[in-house]
Amino acid sequence: MANLPEILTDEAKKEQVVDACCELIDQEVADKGGISGLAIKAGYGAVKGVKPGFVRKVVFDLLPEFAKELDPLYGEAKAAGKPVVAYFEANAGRAADALLKITDGKAARSSSGVVKGTYEKLRGSAKKNVEAAIPRLAKLIERFGG
Repeated sequence: MANLPEILTDEAKKEQVVDACCELIDQEVADKGGISGLAIKAGYGAVKGVKPGFVRKVVFDLLPEFAKELDPLYGEAKAAGKPVVAYFEANAGRAADALLKITDGKAARSSSGVVKGTYEKLRGSAKKNVEAAIPRLAKLIERFGG
């Protein structure tokens, strides 16, 4: 059985995976409502405005690390014979923590004041928002990795 990094970063489909991840992010941001949703949408717009293709490049660059951090959950689901989507949803907190571990480090090392400032403003609600995205993320993983 292939591991998640092998599946998601396979050169034959990595561009498709990155496209799907960018669509997922756009959908999650679009679905946000209320005051916090306005802040997320404004922050996302600011980050996307840093330069064209910025979000796509970040997704492309972070995909191997994200896949590596999520691989234990993926492996557990497969070993237990459970559907990936159901297993990830049941472990949304663990999945969110794994992803935020990567983004926290990257944001701290960013040379862009806009990226750092936006990330710091949104970090307080990040886990809740990432957990909300786990069902879509799990469907994406299932789509590409079975």
